[in-house]
Amino acid sequence: MKHILIANSKGGAGKTTLATNLAAYLAASGLTVLLQDLDRQQSSAQWLSRRPADLPIIHSYNAHTKEKLKASAWVITDTPAGLRDEKLSEAVKQADCVIVPIQPSAFDIGASSHFLDCLLEEKAIRKNKTFVALVGMRVNSRTHAAASLADFMEQTGFPVLTYLRNAQVYATAADLGIGLFDMRPSLVAQDMEQWAPLLTWVAEATAE
Repeated sequence: MKHILIANSKGGAGKTTLATNLAAYLAASGLTVLLQDLDRQQSSAQWLSRRPADLPIIHSYNAHTKEKLKASAWVITDTPAGLRDEKLSEAVKQADCVIVPIQPSAFDIGASSHFLDCLLEEKAIRKNKTFVALVGMRVNSRTHAAASLADFMEQTGFPVLTYLRNAQVYATAADLGIGLFDMRPSLVAQDMEQWAPLLTWVAEATAE
């Protein structure tokens, strides 16, 4: 089983956007995918409840599905804001990799800096048993805020996978219970290019 943790202690960082779209990509690739929503707001679970029945199946991760897990299954975990201490340690221990979304604002950068320091204290990460990478979220590359985010992320020492633009297609996908990978390719061509490095890294970080 492969386990991908989407985490940042800052609320509104883009965790659900990453979790749902990554789940949609893996399902479209013919894999068994389970989406686990640990957030009290249950945004990922609500997205899954809106998912059209004719699209590739994404299972909800719960006690029932856990008993029927296949060894080849992929678990995507959408975590709550404020994840720390023992709960963070346990989540990291179970994950093959951690993706940290960060938005281009001083508030997000400050909170994310503290969260990344917490990750560095985790034994699984220090011993390279669990890998960590960063993704810029809702980024307009022509802004000063985007430049500040890029400077910060490059200085963390973690791999910087990509910068995802602030596009209406993400809101549309969220409303419909679909992912970008379920949409007509011509509508999301630029976004597919931005996602490509992230998907390559996930494949490498979860390879046995």
